Formats: sequence, structure tokens, C-alpha cells
Amino acid sequence: MKMIISAGGTGGHIYPALAIIKKFQEKEKNLEILYIGTHNRMETEIVPQNNIPYESIKIYGFSKNIALDIKNVAYLYKAYKKCLKIMEDFKPDIVIGVGGYVTMPVIMASRKLKIKSVIHEQNSIPGKTNKFLSRGVTKVFTSFKGSEKYFAKDVHCVYTGNPCGDNVLNLKPIKKESLGLSKDKKLVLITSGSLGSSALNRKLEEFLKLSKNEDYEILFITGKRNYEEFTKDKKYSKNIKILPYLDNLSAILKSCDLVIARAGAGTIAELLISKTPSILVPSPNVANNHQYYNALDLQNEKLAIMIEEDKLDGKKLYQRVKELLSDNKEYKEIVSNLEKHKNISSSEKIYQEIKEIIND
Repeated sequence: MKMIISAGGTGGHIYPALAIIKKFQEKEKNLEILYIGTHNRMETEIVPQNNIPYESIKIYGFSKNIALDIKNVAYLYKAYKKCLKIMEDFKPDIVIGVGGYVTMPVIMASRKLKIKSVIHEQNSIPGKTNKFLSRGVTKVFTSFKGSEKYFAKDVHCVYTGNPCGDNVLNLKPIKKESLGLSKDKKLVLITSGSLGSSALNRKLEEFLKLSKNEDYEILFITGKRNYEEFTKDKKYSKNIKILPYLDNLSAILKSCDLVIARAGAGTIAELLISKTPSILVPSPNVANNHQYYNALDLQNEKLAIMIEEDKLDGKKLYQRVKELLSDNKEYKEIVSNLEKHKNISSSEKIYQEIKEIIND
């Protein structure tokens, strides 16, 4: 089997793509893969580090700057022509777009050459690129139930979940003691991604002060760029551990009693698979406000609690956390609903769907 996959810009696109690739590598002995990404974003380092053949195209996202966007149209056309040449030489059986503006010329080229293609949408509300591309692909894979209503009626949508959730599906929980935490105390994890969020960190400082010497522990992941500023000239009580980053963050989820996090699609996928109760604080600085709708989807299903960033208050959060950790009715309902939520291997589902498309 020959497969071209494209995703770029952020980990929210790249890591689902890598999870899909891993599944195909497990299943297909004679698999040939080619990854098409941008020339200047994080995938240029991450993908080659995973020993995956990589082709870059020069392309930028559109803005409100007319002069700049005219240049971007020219870049898009050149990228499209390059993708045509790549596909004519590589001759893929399937082309997969997993998000980001880099996928536009890739999927457009596959359509021109009549090569079967699919796209995966990570968020509950699709981005502009995927909405535009959806009518030219064989199938659209969605991470959230109900996302199909945002696509045209003639678009074939299949709910697969997010492949990032597969990261925790078979992981053994990390022993809390290995991080210097108590085996017997309840654990609250706070994280906002590998880089972190200085705005969210500042909002949570009061919560940390109020949690001093409580009978629960807090593992606070500040993000690499915020660690020094957050910890400088500050002392925290013994029940609070501050780290800049944790390589195996996915594996600690199963050992947590509560997670406070952003509402990125990958984070949500891992929380659902690990069945960890959470308070989600959507980032207001993302396209289409998609994190808000991701979190709202879970809150409506009573699988998580959402607090918008501008309404986040340290004192109120402190009271809410104490109530939840006392196993109140709200917490028990979330735990029960998470237990009922059916785990699926998203990458396995995507693999089976694509095999069906290729063999059709």
C-alpha cells in the first residue's frame, strides 16, 4: 500500500497523523508512506524524527492583509503544482488530510488526479480548510458525534474519534510515587499543553495559594516557556509539585482524580479514553473558538465541566475542586458517564475505513 498523509502547523494536527501512520505500519508490511507538510512549522522536525519520509511545500495561512494574501494565492498554486508532481511520481493508493492549511493543495491535487482521499477533523466544529475540502473527498472522519451537521448533506461523514486517544488506550498508569507524590492522596493535574499558557497560569495562582496544605495534591505543568517566570522567588507547600514539562503526561492521566486543562481535541480524546474527570478551560485565542465548542460538547453530555477563561476565579475554582474531590453528586455523575462512554481505537477504525475505500 502507498499512502500520502498531510497535516501541519500544530500538534493537534500532527500527532493524530502520526497515530494513524503508526496503525498502518502495524497492519501493512509493505507500506510506503510519504508525509507532506509545511517548510517552516513544527512538523519539519517531528516527522523526520519518526523516520517518516518527508516532503515540504511552501505555503502560508490566509490573513486579512490583502497584499499578503495575494502572495499566498501564488504560494498555494505553486504548492498545488508541486503536489501534482509528487503524486504522479509516488502514485498513492490513498491521500489523507489531517488538518491545517497545508492539506489544501494536497487534497486538491488528489482530486485533480482522481486519487481516493479522506480528511480527519479533530474539533467539534470543522475549520474552514476542512469544510472547503470536504466535498471533494471520499469520506470525512470526525472526532465528535454530531460534527456531521456542520458539513454539507452530501458529504459522507464517519465518526471515528480522535487518534490521539490511542496514546493512552494501552498505557499502564504511572505510579504517583515515581514523581514524588503520595500513593494515597487524591491528585489534581493542571496542564495547558507543552508550551503552556501564561494567561491560564496567572489565573490559577490564587487557586494554588488557597490549596496550600490541603489533603489533596496538585501536579502543575507550567509549560517550558513559563516555568522560570512562574516559579521564580516563589515557594509552594508540600502538596503542590511544579514541573515545566512531563514527557509521559498521557500515562499519568489514569492516576489522576481530576484534571484542569485546555480543551484541545487531543487533550479531550485522551481524557475520554483514560476516563478522567476534568474541568476544561477553553482557550479563547483559537480559530472559530473551537475549544469552547469542544468543551461545550462534553459538558452537554455531562462528561466534563467547562469554565470559560474570563469567568475563571481562583476562589470559586478552589471551592469547586474541594466539592468535586469530596465525591459529590456532580463528580459521581461525571465518573459514571465516563465509565459508560465506549472506548474505540480511532486509528483502527480509520484504518478499516480506508482499507474499505481502497478495495472498493
